[in-house]
Amino acid sequence: MAIGEVAEQDIADFSGSLRNDLGPSSAARTVVAVRNLHRFALAEGMSSVDPARHVRPPAIPRRLPKALAYEDLARLLGAAGNEETAVGLRDRALVELLYATGTRISEAVGLDVDDLDLAERTVVVTGKGGKQRVLPVGEVACAAVDAYLVRGRPALVAKGTPRLFLNTRGGPLSRQSAYAVVESAAEAAGLTGPVGPHALRHSFATHLLEGGADVRVVQELLGHASVETTQVYTKVTADTLRQVYATSHPRAR
Repeated sequence: MAIGEVAEQDIADFSGSLRNDLGPSSAARTVVAVRNLHRFALAEGMSSVDPARHVRPPAIPRRLPKALAYEDLARLLGAAGNEETAVGLRDRALVELLYATGTRISEAVGLDVDDLDLAERTVVVTGKGGKQRVLPVGEVACAAVDAYLVRGRPALVAKGTPRLFLNTRGGPLSRQSAYAVVESAAEAAGLTGPVGPHALRHSFATHLLEGGADVRVVQELLGHASVETTQVYTKVTADTLRQVYATSHPRAR
C-alpha cells in the first residue's frame, strides 16, 4: 500500500494494535512518529490528505510517586554524612533539609545562606518561574544546617559565594553532586533500588498527608501550581491505608 492510500481507519487500527504489543510510552512515541510521517507526506505532495491528523497517541498513565517508609527514611537520614568532616556536615544538612522542606533538588542547591532564618526556622525557596515561597524548617534540620554553617561551610568556602551548599573547591554544589549525596546515603543505609532526592520530596508529601495535613497546605509547601498535581499523593496514601486495613482488620477478608 502506497503512503497516499493509507486511510484514517488504518492509522486508528494500527494505533490500537500497539497497545497489545508495546508499553504506553513506546506506543505513544510510535504514534507520534506515524503522525509526523504523514504530515511530511502531505507537505511533500506524496499524499492528498493527512489520515493521521485526528489520531491521538495513547495516554501515558501517570506514575505514582514512590515514598520511603519512615523506618527506611530514618536509616537514610542517619547514614547521611560524617559529622566529623566539613563534607559530611554538608551532606547531613542537605539531606535533612530536603526531607524537612520537600524542596526540589534544584531549589535546594540554589539556596543562599541569607535565604535561611534559623531563629525563625524558615527558609525562602525560589521555585519554578522564579516564584518564591517561605517554608518552615524542622528542629532537626535546623540543627544540622547550623552545625554545617558553623563547622563545615567555613572550611569549604573559597570564592565568597553566597550559596549555602558548596563543593570541595568552594563553589556551588551542583545538582548532580547533590543527587550523589542522597544516593550514597541510601546505599550506606542498605536501601535497595534507586533512591534519589525526589524520593525525599515524595516522602515529605506522603508523610504529611498520612499525618492528617490538608492537601492544599501540602500543595503550597511543594510549590505546585495546581492542586491536581498534589492530589496524586492522596492516591498513594489511600493505597497505603487499604494495605494496612487488609492486613490488620480481623474481618477485612
